Amino acid sequence: MENTKTMYAIEIKNLTKKYKEFEALKNISFKIEKGDFFGFIGPNGAGKTTTINSIIGLVKYNGSIKAFGFDAVKNYRETREKIGLSPQEYNFDRFLTVEKCLSYTAGYFGIQKEDAEKRTYKLLKKFNLYSKRNNTPMELSGGMKRRLMIARALIHKPEILILDEPTAGIDVQLRRELWDLMKEINNEGTTIILTSHYIEEVEALCKTICVINKGRIIEIGKKSKIMKDLSNQTLQIKTDKRIPNNLIDHKDLAISNKNGIIRITGKEIKKDANNIIKKIENAGIKIKEIDLKNERLEEVFLRLTGEKKSLLF
Repeated sequence: MENTKTMYAIEIKNLTKKYKEFEALKNISFKIEKGDFFGFIGPNGAGKTTTINSIIGLVKYNGSIKAFGFDAVKNYRETREKIGLSPQEYNFDRFLTVEKCLSYTAGYFGIQKEDAEKRTYKLLKKFNLYSKRNNTPMELSGGMKRRLMIARALIHKPEILILDEPTAGIDVQLRRELWDLMKEINNEGTTIILTSHYIEEVEALCKTICVINKGRIIEIGKKSKIMKDLSNQTLQIKTDKRIPNNLIDHKDLAISNKNGIIRITGKEIKKDANNIIKKIENAGIKIKEIDLKNERLEEVFLRLTGEKKSLLF
């Protein structure tokens, strides 16, 4: 077994999973650094859930998965102690109270009663659930259920927290509150793996982004680098008359020129914006409005996967 102080929280090598003739994962490899906030995104059926289930030992696979140096198969118990999972679907015992939901889960990890009670109290307070401790999970609002799911995943103090669609089905305000909690947990040192269909959520929270599609990793890297390398910018200029098509260099640019509004889209347009504006002004054309927009992660994601927005949300 490797030293548990390895710099990687998760290390996946040549992960392959087949269901009869269907290959859900096609020899994927990637690493997640300790303390990272890792966004794992892809269309439905891309392989996200199969990867997560492989990490936590719910499916058999070919390849290698390690959590802080522990092999997920050979050292299953040690691996599971390192990982907390908040699944997408609610799976509470409807006969337990909110408080017992946490303390009983602590028992599954061999945590003694006194320590389990202390951890339960602390998490109920942290997630603003203490006043509902004697209610059943089914009596909670959607936002409270989501908070309870995350609290339960943290009861054994895992070093890795997997959040599978943690804000599904809740309103925007509650989603933002959960974002703050997730940031706080990550800032405390917990490595977070997030899957979400809300690309805005991934863009707001994650440091590293991994895009998977049809069982293959198609892009992975720091969010800042991915956005720099892959995102486009659009410069929109409104003028008092139409701009001649030959005035702007078309190389590597997408240009729309209609009704006195020209839209120029391409890489790092901002660098060329001043030259473009000067060319227009030197041609005797009066500029009325200028707007520069950066492409969002959602648009980059849709181009990478070739998916339509309606298929994702």
